Amino acid sequence: MLRMESESGWWLITHPDHARLAGAFAEAWGNARFRKPEPRARVLFGIAAHDDGWATRDAHPSVTREGKPSAFSSELVGKYSAFEEIDLADYLAVRERAVRVIGEQDAYAGLLVALHTNDLLTARADRSTIKAEELPLLDAFLKAQEEYRQELIGRIQADGSLTPAEKATQTIHEHFQLLQACDNLSLLTCVAFASPAHLLHSLPLNGGGVSEVHVLPLGPRQFRLDPWPFVDDDLSFEFPARHVQGRRFSSSAELEATFHAAPVESLHVTLSA
Repeated sequence: MLRMESESGWWLITHPDHARLAGAFAEAWGNARFRKPEPRARVLFGIAAHDDGWATRDAHPSVTREGKPSAFSSELVGKYSAFEEIDLADYLAVRERAVRVIGEQDAYAGLLVALHTNDLLTARADRSTIKAEELPLLDAFLKAQEEYRQELIGRIQADGSLTPAEKATQTIHEHFQLLQACDNLSLLTCVAFASPAHLLHSLPLNGGGVSEVHVLPLGPRQFRLDPWPFVDDDLSFEFPARHVQGRRFSSSAELEATFHAAPVESLHVTLSA
């Protein structure tokens, strides 16, 4: 779950809906300056479905020790030290499911999700926030994930429908970075991030070279991107969310009942050059 504070409670967005928004960004990505991804359908699938493994957990939202919805929030942007405020074993189980559910459908898309998961748990996770007795659990997960990535790479290399360029390590790495960029922009949107940011990686340009994309908030869910990476000027996207009344909840059961009683509404994000 992702949470965005409101005047009277919280907007809650599921991980799969957040990922669909990231996929919509990826679908609009590319212009005379920024390179479009190929193989297009498989890359877009990986980005749009990279959090499908969260669906079961998000159907049963829980609360933190403080009584807040347990969710990714603006406080976690750029930190990733609290593992979205959930138990580490539960978190790793969800991450495992998120990789496997896509990898079994499409090895190319699954590898992008697997690379995303590995990056979150190595380059971006703060190991000092994990209990010493839980570190072996994390390390065993990372080792198993490395073995699964090699399996996916083998399936990709044996896939005659892909060109040598599409199978190349550098190409796959660039698509992973696009997933990261679109995921990050969606996270900034879903938590209404209010400070300047950037899309994590420098993204590939037509004709060679790369460029970092900076994000400047102009208002709630309104951002200016520089340089502009999309095919059309001034874009608007919508995504579903539910609003729950109240800052704190006495139990996860209370939050879950409130969440499912709330109607699904459409929120919007506006992007401009």
